[in-house]
Amino acid sequence: MTQTEKALSKPVQLDIDPFSIAALGDPYPLYRAMREAGPVHYSSRYDCYFVVRHDDVQRVLGEWRTFSSAAGVGLANFNKERPWRPPSIVLEADPPLHTRTRTVLARTMTPGVVRQLRETFEREAELLIDRMLDMGAFDGIADFAEIYPTKVFPDAVGLPAKGRENLLPYGSMVFNSFGPRNALTEAAFANADAVRGWIMANCARDALSKDGLGAMIYAAVDAGEVSEDEAGMLVRSFLSAGVDTTVNAFGNMLWCLATFPDQWRKLRENPGLARNAFEESLRFEGPAQCFFRTTMDDVEVGGVQIGANEKICCFMASANRDPRRWNNPDTFDIERKVVGHMGFGTGIHGCVGQPIARLEGEAVFAALARKAGTIELAGEPVRQYNNVLRAFASLPVRVTRK
Repeated sequence: MTQTEKALSKPVQLDIDPFSIAALGDPYPLYRAMREAGPVHYSSRYDCYFVVRHDDVQRVLGEWRTFSSAAGVGLANFNKERPWRPPSIVLEADPPLHTRTRTVLARTMTPGVVRQLRETFEREAELLIDRMLDMGAFDGIADFAEIYPTKVFPDAVGLPAKGRENLLPYGSMVFNSFGPRNALTEAAFANADAVRGWIMANCARDALSKDGLGAMIYAAVDAGEVSEDEAGMLVRSFLSAGVDTTVNAFGNMLWCLATFPDQWRKLRENPGLARNAFEESLRFEGPAQCFFRTTMDDVEVGGVQIGANEKICCFMASANRDPRRWNNPDTFDIERKVVGHMGFGTGIHGCVGQPIARLEGEAVFAALARKAGTIELAGEPVRQYNNVLRAFASLPVRVTRK
């Protein structure tokens, strides 16, 4: 930080809207301009502060005692307004509640549990890639990215197969609601009652298989660790966080490989890079662009004084492209040492399902690298606009076998 920045007492005020369709379509020039203009911005449009540099984003997301999640991780301040659904008892909670519920979820994500899932996940990945190669040309979203995460993870949770088409609309409701109440939010809630009803019914104990991750969560009810209602909320949190983000991560990763042929060649020649390549795609083109926190007291961030009970939007996608942290941040490099990216968030509220997301990404893209010879775009991609998630609605791709 320069001496000028240290002396700042007011945030930068720019007439920008990071939730406009133009910004959501190509946010990186805006992030770059914001980073260079100053460490902290105030938006009178949203009555909210923006932090955009890596170290500041990492601090705000990491210091839960100062920057709370309990008032919501979206723009809405639960201290001032009622949320549209009961707040998540993991993502939108601080210790001690967060500690209790996160402990129950973490039990389903142990290395031993992940090892047990690996064989099934890798088998399904092989089947998926073989199907794509048989097709030759396909939609990388509808035929690829949406297929695998909506099968293997809900299977692992023990969710019934019928009605899973509700999973993605539910995720769209959840993630769009983290942003402002705009046309995207309204569209996401067009069929809200039916979608929410299916989710509620099928995350109940009796709807789940007896040997899945969901049953492990309900076992905590029998052990007296959480209530029956809390267990249902934990299963719902699992699904809202573990499906949409992975679908979008798969689409974004596929776009990266089809757009950067030199990196595809590296992966094809060394499929062992699949895990790191997936991590780099989360840094370079991660699905989760931002999350919010609420100040617990008066606090200084980046030389700027912010009062208590104020919303701060942390742009993780900007932090992941910050040249103060990364060399050549706008370059997709699957051999990059990518430790420190915030594609999964950071701190105690970092994505609890990241071990499974990593397993899914490694299984699918290692199989693709082993089996495919070429990969290229076969048409113009179409964006899927969401207040928080960066995604494609359609991604025409062409592949050939090795």
